[in-house]
Amino acid sequence: MRVLVAEDDFPSRKSLMRYLAQYGECDATVDGMEVTFAYMMALDEGTGYDLICLDVMMPVLDGYQALKTIRDMEKERNVPEDKKAKIVMMSALNEEKNVKMAFEMGCSAYCAKPIDFKKFEEVLRKLDLIP
Repeated sequence: MRVLVAEDDFPSRKSLMRYLAQYGECDATVDGMEVTFAYMMALDEGTGYDLICLDVMMPVLDGYQALKTIRDMEKERNVPEDKKAKIVMMSALNEEKNVKMAFEMGCSAYCAKPIDFKKFEEVLRKLDLIP
């Protein structure tokens, strides 16, 4: 599995990367603009990402803007449905309106922060990313 983590908080990013490293190659970005550039470069190289973990509150572009940009890129490039990245939004903003908006914009799952790795593992299984 190839993973892209977008998280501006160093301890959260480090913890998430350490956890996900057991499942495959992990790259990290610190803001919404970086994550969109990293994803575009991966598409250009034909390597893509299986999973993108997007923090909602990030500098430059927030997670919602990054999510929209990534889904627009996939649409413009005619990425087949089964090749699109699974995108998990991560935030302490767990109000229904925020969660609903993320799903309407095309996220695959929404996880509350701080991340409960036992629950996160269940999410990865439901998304068919791990056995």
